[in-house]
Amino acid sequence: MRIVLNVLWLLLAGLWLAIGYVIAAIFCFILIITIPFGIAALRIAGHTLWPFGSTPVRNPDAGVASVIGNVLWVLLGGWWLALAHIVAGVALCLTIIGIPLGLACFKLVPISFWPLGVEIVSVEEADAFGARRAW
Repeated sequence: MRIVLNVLWLLLAGLWLAIGYVIAAIFCFILIITIPFGIAALRIAGHTLWPFGSTPVRNPDAGVASVIGNVLWVLLGGWWLALAHIVAGVALCLTIIGIPLGLACFKLVPISFWPLGVEIVSVEEADAFGARRAW
């Protein structure tokens, strides 16, 4: 079932949302000081391409620097990526087939707002280690 949902997701919303993250990453890489944001954007882009079967998990080693970085991320560009997820989620929820995809899109809004201090792992790995899911 995950494969079917991931393929539908990729065709209907995932590719376009991931392109937004890649564009954000390119801008972050151009401005040398924001390279950690670019790395986080690419990590989220991979999760946005194939979200079913993986989950964001909080990194217990993340400290104050990730909180400060997340505030800067929201101010510089995270809000428009979150807005893109909300718009895509509403559009997907307009059809019965798109409702699970729209809900998955809404689940990606928090990580688009707060990407630093979060790791993307498989659902099985998160359950096996008893990791606390981020959202």
